[in-house]
Amino acid sequence: MQDSKSAILRISEIFFSLQGETSRIGLPTVFIRLTGCPLRCGYCDTTYAFSGGENTTISTILERVSVYKPRYVTVTGGEPLAQRACLELLSVLCNVGYSVSLETSGALDISKVDKRVSKIMDIKTPGSGEFDKNQWANLDCLTELDELKFVLCDETDYQWAVKIVQARRLDLICPVLFSPVHGELDPEKLATWILRDHLPVRMQIQLHKLLWGDGPGR
Repeated sequence: MQDSKSAILRISEIFFSLQGETSRIGLPTVFIRLTGCPLRCGYCDTTYAFSGGENTTISTILERVSVYKPRYVTVTGGEPLAQRACLELLSVLCNVGYSVSLETSGALDISKVDKRVSKIMDIKTPGSGEFDKNQWANLDCLTELDELKFVLCDETDYQWAVKIVQARRLDLICPVLFSPVHGELDPEKLATWILRDHLPVRMQIQLHKLLWGDGPGR
């Protein structure tokens, strides 16, 4: 049997920064960004990860991650699950003792993701241009360890998201995050709507955008 650490993934970048989103916001984290994504969301801020990158073994990825001596590791993209070996990478990262999270679009099957991994899964709104890609069956694979994220472009997106949260009782599955598209939806407006409607969600603003602007956080 092939050693899982010899499996190869296409990597866009590996870097050490503060987690800018989710309940882990502010925590020093190593990010492993995989290349490639089958979606084209209108607000995407990592289009550079659609192509390019470097073929890298899991063993080499582990070596590069270990340099930073992190506790937290996030595997992101692009869409990381578009690469089959991502599942092996996630399990190996857990095996060596890291607290691992996965940022995924919700457009691909998450049922085989290691149960130790915290899955941060998007639900794509109409404003994203990709809401027809949502795989609703993924909701059955979520636990309280995971989180659901709605990235909102405008009030229409907000109202759509509210209906989804309420109809599917998503807050009873795991934490729900509402995030305004940076530079498009005023965060103060979103905060006002959430308070007005007494929503059981957590609002988040991308910390890395506040610290370092629109470029990749470092």
